[in-house]
Amino acid sequence: MRTTTGWRATGPTALRRTPLERRDLRPDDIAVQVDYCGVCHTDLHALHAYDPHAEAPLVPGHEFTGVVTRTGPEVTAFSVGDQVAVGNIVDSCGVCAMCEAGQENFCHYSPTLTYGGTDRQDGSTTLGGYAREYVVRDAFAYALPSGLDPAATAPLMCAGVTVWEPLRSLGVGPGSRVAVAGLGGLGHLAVKMAVALGATTTVISRTHEKRDDALKLGAHDLIASTDAEQMAGARDTFDVIIDTISAPHDLAPYLKLVAMDGTLSLVGHLGPISVEAMDLLVGRKKLSSAGSGGRPATAEMLQFCADNNIGADIEVLPSSQVETALDRLGRNDVRYRFVLDMSDLD
Repeated sequence: MRTTTGWRATGPTALRRTPLERRDLRPDDIAVQVDYCGVCHTDLHALHAYDPHAEAPLVPGHEFTGVVTRTGPEVTAFSVGDQVAVGNIVDSCGVCAMCEAGQENFCHYSPTLTYGGTDRQDGSTTLGGYAREYVVRDAFAYALPSGLDPAATAPLMCAGVTVWEPLRSLGVGPGSRVAVAGLGGLGHLAVKMAVALGATTTVISRTHEKRDDALKLGAHDLIASTDAEQMAGARDTFDVIIDTISAPHDLAPYLKLVAMDGTLSLVGHLGPISVEAMDLLVGRKKLSSAGSGGRPATAEMLQFCADNNIGADIEVLPSSQVETALDRLGRNDVRYRFVLDMSDLD
């Protein structure tokens, strides 16, 4: 086994710096020195649900960038010193219909998650990127394209690909009318990507407070969801709405904004929902969802971001301030993503 240092959960939002074990490299593994790791709402949810008496430890972190420090004997795509990025999926069955279609995120036998997952070979629980080293199959690591800032790229590996998938699968491009509901970690990247794809892009927020921020990100307009006149004026307007709102909310007002044959795609709140069929019937509107991305889409997203100078808007903190980051994230006190600098674990 290999030993590294990381941040292990001891309770809700509480973590302790501790030695961690990584597996010895398998033939198709690479060892990655983790330099920057994003802080995701998923980390917060996992910590809140964690039982400190559980047999398996919890080490969060599933969007990170770093440098290859060692390769297994069968690895040909990477060499020591290469910069790489890793997202929230580190393995899949590789043989089901979804995996064969390049949608490993929908693996019929469940993808192996970067943390809290079950290793497909030895059954151990995966430990995440809040650590100085991660060992991963080479097929689930991605070369960092030239020009991308490693710190600002880390959130692309979860938040970025989560919004990229519906934008691409729904055919967003020049002439598309796109709205992004919610302007947070996912939403601000959805705006940047939709604009770069050529879409006329609008932000939907509770108030007009974030209008200047939306315009700086490239949005063409902002609609306040509490402004009844604005909402009524935007009825049947958008071909695609990317709904990044993380809290439970009524979908009816947003469906009213979807144009005929358009789609409302949920990527924020993934819990139970209630929808009136008439809200879909009138206008043949569609309701969909998306989550993470397969290997081809993830690689495509990274190259698109490099080509269009897209990175997350981030606040970088030393990893020793991880609890501060989690506390502030829980209060939505970040614009728009925290990233941990893991170098203080040396």
